[in-house]
Amino acid sequence: MEKVFIIAEAGVNHNGDIRLAKQLIDIAVDAKADAVKFQTFIAEKGISKFAQKAAYQKESTGANETQLDMVKKLELSFDQFIELNAYAADKGIMFLSTPFDFPSIDFLKDLGISYGKIPSGEIVNLPYLIKMAKSFEKLIMSTGMTDMEEIKTAIDILIKYGAKKENIVVLHCNTEYPTPFEDANLKAMQTIGKECNVQIGYSDHTPGIEAPVAAVALGARLIEKHYTIDKAMEGPDHAASLSPDELAAMVRAIRNVEKALGSGNKVPSASESKNKSIARKSIVAATDIKKGELFTEENLTVKRPGDGLSPMLWFDVIGKKAERDFQMDELIAI
Repeated sequence: MEKVFIIAEAGVNHNGDIRLAKQLIDIAVDAKADAVKFQTFIAEKGISKFAQKAAYQKESTGANETQLDMVKKLELSFDQFIELNAYAADKGIMFLSTPFDFPSIDFLKDLGISYGKIPSGEIVNLPYLIKMAKSFEKLIMSTGMTDMEEIKTAIDILIKYGAKKENIVVLHCNTEYPTPFEDANLKAMQTIGKECNVQIGYSDHTPGIEAPVAAVALGARLIEKHYTIDKAMEGPDHAASLSPDELAAMVRAIRNVEKALGSGNKVPSASESKNKSIARKSIVAATDIKKGELFTEENLTVKRPGDGLSPMLWFDVIGKKAERDFQMDELIAI
């Protein structure tokens, strides 16, 4: 990736309403994200009637309904995703979606989605990993709730079944919503890159924009962040998502940090070169000096500006004869 790739994670924050989903695409476009991503699933294919909600889901949606009932409300049809893909294309933003079951994988593959996204919960799902490796040329894999051995095993499986390592981006992630800052552990992202020799990124669930911006400074090549129309909306992920203004601020901050990181070569920049003569110093006359007089440490000194002889030539000048008269503070020439 030539620049940091920013995914605006709409997820299920459309609440099952395609009109809200289109508004989320508009927000991602306005924020100048590189892609907008949703979640594609058939609830009954991936969640049993006995599955419990996570604690954060109970807090945000209540404890009376099952996880399956909650997720069914957030489901969009394949036809609606076709409509959203076309809408995103018309708006000039890449459309992505995370599949959570085999029919959804096949659907997104046939839709021509560029990247197959493996969510954290599926990293230990062998049949799913095999299917994803066979379905998508490029893969993004989140690693919430995992250790290094699970990550390495998942990568090996993907490669064994057709994925190329150079086409895999591994995202460090913590799946608590919201993630406490002390649990973000951003340096683990660098460990993943070193130990697995893969492109790295960060899928963030902390409050605010500080952690993803810091991740870019630490080498993330891809950032994924949830956002919503309104944090007060009903649904499991709204409260832990960015507002539209925060999403735009995150994108701006990442682009500024990306610029600030530079090439790593320590050379004067074009913007600062003009300041050399202002900030540096030259050898000048400390007193009036007559022609033929020897330059000494008593009649020479160093002052701004820096467009004369460099003070690094001090000992080359000491002991030479003045070839003309010099006034005090005048730049010395030899």
